[in-house]
Amino acid sequence: GKRRVGSDIEKDQRILAQRTKLGPSDLGLLATVGATSVSVYKLPRVAVLSTGNELVAPGSVLKPGQIRDSNKTTLLTLLEKNGFPAHDAGIASDEYEDHVNKLKAAFGVADVVVSSGGVSMGEKDLLKKVLVKEFSATVHFGRVFMKPGKPTAFASLNYDSRRKLIFGLPGNPVSAAVTCQLYVLPALRKMSGHAAIYPTSIKAKLASDISLDPRPEYHRAVVTWSEDSELPVAYSTGNQISSRLLSFHGANALLVLPPATAERQTLPAGTSVTALVTDMI
Repeated sequence: GKRRVGSDIEKDQRILAQRTKLGPSDLGLLATVGATSVSVYKLPRVAVLSTGNELVAPGSVLKPGQIRDSNKTTLLTLLEKNGFPAHDAGIASDEYEDHVNKLKAAFGVADVVVSSGGVSMGEKDLLKKVLVKEFSATVHFGRVFMKPGKPTAFASLNYDSRRKLIFGLPGNPVSAAVTCQLYVLPALRKMSGHAAIYPTSIKAKLASDISLDPRPEYHRAVVTWSEDSELPVAYSTGNQISSRLLSFHGANALLVLPPATAERQTLPAGTSVTALVTDMI
């Protein structure tokens, strides 16, 4: 049947608020009112850099002491999946000058650099030394009380008269992926004008006992809905060692676990915990 003029959208009615993420229905709404041009936030340019003498490209034949660079693939894919296509800035060796040159190239093409490796004590903390000495960077933090991701660093600097940000993520594959989700993606969303920048938080019930770590832990899990349960159920992905990328396979959430205390070393099955949703449930 016929609709009265103004029955869908009234005169002077605001149809979209500032910082709305434009999806299909939003774009259709703009088309409805003839708004063919709107102001939007510019996406930050991102570059991903791997560091370490032991790293080689995934297609390479390994020599003794070498490992394939899995972090680059994981981080580039994770960023793109979340709407932030990134530039591959290559692999920097543990040589000082190579670090400087690779970082200069990365800052030349990006607003935000995401580096993995070179931040733990065993790696001589080379990244932070180079950033401070060669780029006069301000290191805002260089250690975080969390598992995984303790060596995570964040710094800002000016390069070519422009403000640049760099996240120094740990070299362990799981640590790099988790800290990208908890630090890098929220920062990029904030820079892009998103109103909601953190992962969606829900309550879930543990399917089995989980031992607690001395540090607060972000535990990889598969969260599923069960018809006979009031809360979704969280299943651990097993061994959570930070080099074991298999613990991410199938995971769709990070369980926020408190640090262990003398009185509480384990969370029993059935305990309700906060789960940060990282993929479809």
